[in-house]
Amino acid sequence: MIIKKQIYRADKKVNPLIGILLFFISLLLFALTVPFGFVYALFYKLFKSGLTGIGEYALKIAISVDQLGNVTMQHLLNFLWIKEGGYYFGNRDETISSAIGRNKKLGTLTFFGRAIDKLLDTIDPNHSLNSIDYYIEPTEKIIDKLAWIHLVEGKILSTRSNGKTKYYIPGGKRELGETDSLTLVREIKEELSVDIKVPSLEFIGIFEAQADGHKPGILVRMTCYAAQYQGELAPDSEIEEMVWLTYNDRSMVSAVDQLIFDFLYHKGDLIK
Repeated sequence: MIIKKQIYRADKKVNPLIGILLFFISLLLFALTVPFGFVYALFYKLFKSGLTGIGEYALKIAISVDQLGNVTMQHLLNFLWIKEGGYYFGNRDETISSAIGRNKKLGTLTFFGRAIDKLLDTIDPNHSLNSIDYYIEPTEKIIDKLAWIHLVEGKILSTRSNGKTKYYIPGGKRELGETDSLTLVREIKEELSVDIKVPSLEFIGIFEAQADGHKPGILVRMTCYAAQYQGELAPDSEIEEMVWLTYNDRSMVSAVDQLIFDFLYHKGDLIK
């Protein structure tokens, strides 16, 4: 069983002058300490793990530099590499390669963006797609949601909200400070009147796609779990209908749910 424990919190507002002061202090500390730390780390890794250790250390540095570049060059990259409605560069927790991969999936890379992506793929096949980080902290461009995957005889439980035409896998948005399990327990109780058994939670995967009903470039990230429950399933709250869908019903669900349907079908868990 895998239960992720990370809790995302909104950034605090910072006085611009304090931000500028901290920036120059960080530059000074970087200039004074990094060269010594770097040299020490090279010798430490060399004696501890040989060239393998140095390679692992170099990779960590490369990722950190990539994340720094994603922040410092965000406005230039957003102008040159992505089309209108694309996924923005600039998340401090994400690498440039990850942001390129998200835009590649959305089809929003410009000529320059596609050229960089092709260059990276020449060095490392499918580099940007394999670099997509599904564990970065959510931003205004990523809607963070949890989903309960409940299958019976090859069919998946889905719901339709009042006034909606599409069906959705049960679940919902994470509230501030909530863990995965807390979100699932709350949402499933509100929607289907049953209690999720937290010890039975089984991590299924993370899926990401364009968010329904939002402007282009806004993504929904769905973290999925299977779990046992207690009680009797019954639509509650804003849920108008509860149904059991097969893979043939794929066109009736949201974009991110379609990815989940594909995954479950190819695993042999979802029937046609």
